[in-house]
Amino acid sequence: MKSVLALSMLLWLGAIAPAQAAGKWVATPYAPPKVMFEFYLDDPQKIGSALYWVRSLMNPLLEAPYDYSPEDMNIVVVIHGTEIVTVATKNEAKYQEAVERMRYYAGLGVSFKVCGQAAEDFGYAVADFQDFIEVVPNGIVELAHWQQQGYALIVPKILEKTIDIESIR
Repeated sequence: MKSVLALSMLLWLGAIAPAQAAGKWVATPYAPPKVMFEFYLDDPQKIGSALYWVRSLMNPLLEAPYDYSPEDMNIVVVIHGTEIVTVATKNEAKYQEAVERMRYYAGLGVSFKVCGQAAEDFGYAVADFQDFIEVVPNGIVELAHWQQQGYALIVPKILEKTIDIESIR
């Protein structure tokens, strides 16, 4: 009787605990996004890293199994920190790579909005910005507006990389 019980216990444990564990791929059924990114950076050089967050949202949804078109996505970027200088036309040469990336995303339908109050603090007028920029009265009010419209808020967290990936794998 003990051997039958032991055998049935082993079979039962084998059924619930596989011999070797492994992860599995799951394609979550994502809906087309309604997302607002808040860029409020302490260093304008970090805008490149913040833009990777936009890419990280868009790229998987543009590819299989989702295959959404850019028109399916509603994405707004609210700019109201030091990164405002990156979208001023007078600084285009200094921030050319970031400007080109933003222009590309704007061409895909991403809206880039600059806080008018912060722009004024920086000494900028509407005419000082790239042609894909929309200046809004206030960044904080803009953030509240889009959230009230059902947009999810994503705030990129840009960290200083102090350890390379290879050393911590």
